[in-house]
Amino acid sequence: MPLFRKVLVANRGEIAVRVIRTCRVLGIPTVAVFSEADRTSRHVREADEAVWIGPAEARESYLSIDNLLAAARAAGADAVHPGYGFLSQSGDFADAVKGAGLVFVGPPGDVHRRMGDKKASRRLMAAAGVPVVPGYDGDDQADATLLAEARRIGWPLMLKPSRGGGGKGMRAVRREEGFLEALAASRREARGAFGDDAMVLERFVERPRHVEVQVMADGEGRIVHLGERECSVQRRHQKVVEETPSPALTVARREALCAAGVAAARAAGYVNAGTVEFLLSPGGTFSFLEMNTRLQVEHPVTEAVTGLDLVRLQLEVAAGRPLSLAQEDVAPRGHALECRLYAEDPHNDDLPSPGRVLHLSEPEGPGIRVDSGLDAGSDVSVHYDPLLSKIITWGQDRREAIERMRDALRRTVVLGVVTNLARLRTIVEHPAFAAGELHTGFIEEHLSELVPSPCPPLEAIAAAAAVLSRRGDTRTEARRSAPDPWASLGAWRVGEER
Repeated sequence: MPLFRKVLVANRGEIAVRVIRTCRVLGIPTVAVFSEADRTSRHVREADEAVWIGPAEARESYLSIDNLLAAARAAGADAVHPGYGFLSQSGDFADAVKGAGLVFVGPPGDVHRRMGDKKASRRLMAAAGVPVVPGYDGDDQADATLLAEARRIGWPLMLKPSRGGGGKGMRAVRREEGFLEALAASRREARGAFGDDAMVLERFVERPRHVEVQVMADGEGRIVHLGERECSVQRRHQKVVEETPSPALTVARREALCAAGVAAARAAGYVNAGTVEFLLSPGGTFSFLEMNTRLQVEHPVTEAVTGLDLVRLQLEVAAGRPLSLAQEDVAPRGHALECRLYAEDPHNDDLPSPGRVLHLSEPEGPGIRVDSGLDAGSDVSVHYDPLLSKIITWGQDRREAIERMRDALRRTVVLGVVTNLARLRTIVEHPAFAAGELHTGFIEEHLSELVPSPCPPLEAIAAAAAVLSRRGDTRTEARRSAPDPWASLGAWRVGEER
């Protein structure tokens, strides 16, 4: 008997495809949702049904709770999986799903709110004995108070919006001159992005590593960790390359870090999959950063070394089942890497690069996995996050995982939109990366060495030539001859009669 009658996936792109595929294995019918920009997207075709939820603008489609719930009701879904991004960490959405008589595949609304507020979560973690970065998380948000607290903490320090994530509104301030100007800029950005300009001050940790602990908790109080991931290779606080295990941790330090992750989840009253993020100083001490109350983008590396399907575990817990594994059952093996392929232009300040994918060739082979929402002919919209796909490799050890990643990236070809593919190649081929000499400023430190040649690689030229010689520039013809994606989907618009 399936865990659910039907699951609506309240997301798009590669994560929607990822969730749909696990549901398929479990025999659970799925419902995709799509905006006007995503009518022919891959996640729409892979689902059993699809429902139109609004215009291309996210606030009128993927961020519309009313539209998503209307879609779920119209499709007869009894569960909603939020993926990551959009409303995945919205306590209001979790509560609305529950209020509609459906199951939200994630933690309850109060947990989202508790851990989504950096001020409150810092206090909660400190009370639970989880180390936090020295700083200020008080309710007095007057500029004069924050300046006085900044002087107490010392320079440099980090300004962080209390709500939100993704690096928005975060600023490093290295001296008192310029603090109030940076504070005003952070407040403006936080108000615009999150509707809240409350700030947290934290001591700036020089050259830290970003290491996180994957936890899974059921509704009966059982919590296990699935090891850690290192996410230090970032660009403007956006993760680019992740791996597990972290090359920086000793056995003892790993045990302490993972124990802190479990303690944090317990203090939060956590249920379902979540990630506790820490900063690791060059001296080896770690401090709580934040908790992401959802499935992480980088979850495939954990799956690669544990052999577990995290989406399956999410669905089982959401269905009320106890965790099917104890801590001693988690036995990571080998090493895994993930590279995020973005439609971003490294020659234009990494700005998004929308357009149409004219040709796509994804790598295959032992130890290689690709989580993708792309097809040849896919349109990359300006309205959404530029993440296109994730390339994951596994090896018996870190060296083999890197070798496989280098090969996989060399054999990946995307034509028609500018991507960060060439930069990913330069990162994994860099001697400092091979040596595990990582920190959150890795890309900036080596930027002059990580600027790829603008000339397309020979593999890309050869692949394009081969495709064009076989079928010519047949985008239009392909559209004419392709089967109607609606015919087999039973797709309909919100509000229409089935």
